[in-house]
This record gives sequence, C-alpha cells and structure tokens, in this order.
Amino acid sequence: MEVTGKIKMIGEPQQVSSSFRKREVVVTTDEQYPQHILIEFTQDRTDLLNPFQVGQPVKISINLRGREWVSPQGETRYFNTIQGWRIENLVQQSMGGDPYQQQGYNQAPPQGYQQAPQQGYGQNNPQQGGGFNQNNNSFPPAPNFNEEEPDDLPF
Repeated sequence: MEVTGKIKMIGEPQQVSSSFRKREVVVTTDEQYPQHILIEFTQDRTDLLNPFQVGQPVKISINLRGREWVSPQGETRYFNTIQGWRIENLVQQSMGGDPYQQQGYNQAPPQGYQQAPQQGYGQNNPQQGGGFNQNNNSFPPAPNFNEEEPDDLPF
C-alpha cells in the first residue's frame, strides 16, 4: 500500500530499547478532507527520512501492522501501526530536466554529466542529439564511466 501527500512533521530518531529504534513522519494527504497520517519507520529505515524536509510531496510505501495486548486485569486491547519501508520524493519524479537542480545542489554536476550523448542514441532524429529515448524507455550509456569512483547512493 502507499500513502501520498506532503510532509507535515518529521520526528527525531528515538531509541526505544537497546535493540529497537524508530522515527515518525506525518503526511497530510491531498483530498477533499485531508488526513494527517502518522507513519513509523523502524531500525535502519529511520535513515531514509534524512534527506526529506517539511512541505515536500512524497509517496510512502507502507505495511499495516496490528498486535494484541492483554492487561494484567485480563482486558484485551488491539493496537495498529502504519510502518513505512520506502519513501519517494514526488517532485523529482514529476519534473523533467536536471536532477541536480531538482535536489537543490549548489555545486556543478560531475564532469561529463552534461556532455552530449554519442550519436545514434536518444531521439530518433540524429540531428537533435541524444537524450532520453521514449521509444524504449532508456538513456544512452554514461560517458566517461569509472567503476573505481565512489557513488553517493544511500544503499
């Protein structure tokens, strides 16, 4: 399941026990009657919230969790949790153009980032040059690719 909306609040990471940590985010849905949905990220997934800020439109993949608890008096109660396991920035997906500008980078892109693709790739018109090929949903190979160079991916 997924929840989409704008981030209303991002909580600080909480160390609940020596082996369990969580972090909460509240997303306000964009509906006729907006809902404020509390979503909990746990363990190593708490770090997924680090690059996000209040006000950003996001899509969060969730699982619903439920548990039963019996009090010392014998009363049974049930609790539900909405647990997030992935979060995506919707602005980045819906906008075309330069991902460096979309993410707010203040520095120039890496060398070779804006180089023209090789002839034969991209649009069907070789006079226009390369770019995204909408016919087969692909990009041309990266120019000057170096496997030894570290990347900035979070995984």
